Amino acid sequence: MSRLPKWARRFLSEEDFAAISAAIARAEARTSAEIRVHVERRVPRRLFRRTPDPLTRARHVLVRLGMHRTVERHAVLVYLAVGDRKLALVGDEGIHGRVGDGHWHGVRDRMVERLRAGAPRAAIVAAIEEIGAALAAHYPRV
Repeated sequence: MSRLPKWARRFLSEEDFAAISAAIARAEARTSAEIRVHVERRVPRRLFRRTPDPLTRARHVLVRLGMHRTVERHAVLVYLAVGDRKLALVGDEGIHGRVGDGHWHGVRDRMVERLRAGAPRAAIVAAIEEIGAALAAHYPRV
């Protein structure tokens, strides 16, 4: 396994990362869409003139990773800035147009509850499962 930075190991263990990867694999097996989780220490301040915004950063990461190039524009990124205690969920145009803001807010709120309870692995895995179910409903694997 890869060596994680100290800040990442304080937040999630190697086993947690393996469980998250397995959850993504299970979710993607039911849909043609792509799901990724991006964890970084802080929202980079140099990218923004004002207060760093996790949603703007998540959109930037989605594009930088090329996730916006899916044919149906149905990729989803779960973004966490651990040190800043910020998170964002970004669905590309296709899936966002089908589920809307309410869906993302609900998933985010449930993630926040689990994170506050000290269960980051459960928070991320449950979010992936919810996102995967929505993607499978709208973009089933053929």
